[in-house]
Amino acid sequence: MLFFSFIYYNEYNVILYMTLKQLLIVMAMATLVCWIGWTILIFNVDPTESGFIEFVVFYASLFFALLGSFFLLTFGIRKIFNKLDLDYKIVSVSFRQSFFFAGLIVLVLFLQSKSLLAWWNLIFIVLALGLLEFFFLSGQKNSA
Repeated sequence: MLFFSFIYYNEYNVILYMTLKQLLIVMAMATLVCWIGWTILIFNVDPTESGFIEFVVFYASLFFALLGSFFLLTFGIRKIFNKLDLDYKIVSVSFRQSFFFAGLIVLVLFLQSKSLLAWWNLIFIVLALGLLEFFFLSGQKNSA
């Protein structure tokens, strides 16, 4: 059996899923790799001489590092304070909200680097993410 796969089959062709412990280990290792990669990029790449690829790698590694960090943090907090919810619900909510928050930070940093960030842009982005989160929350209430 494979250790690091999300869905895999055992010898009886039964679908097995990644356990919570495996998910947290993989997320922690991937987050650490992303933070190390982002730090190496910060110290070794000159932003005045870098091209498009360097900027994409910079923002992508920052996004994934923030995503993993926020996921692990929010999952831990939710697991401690919300003992009644099932683990898969905590994982899905933590991942979704971490994705939104990491995307918000990276988008704001990108807009600021291009001198396009204004207060009304930030309000529009936060409202759009709030409406998107409201859409997901209203879908969960109807399906439950």
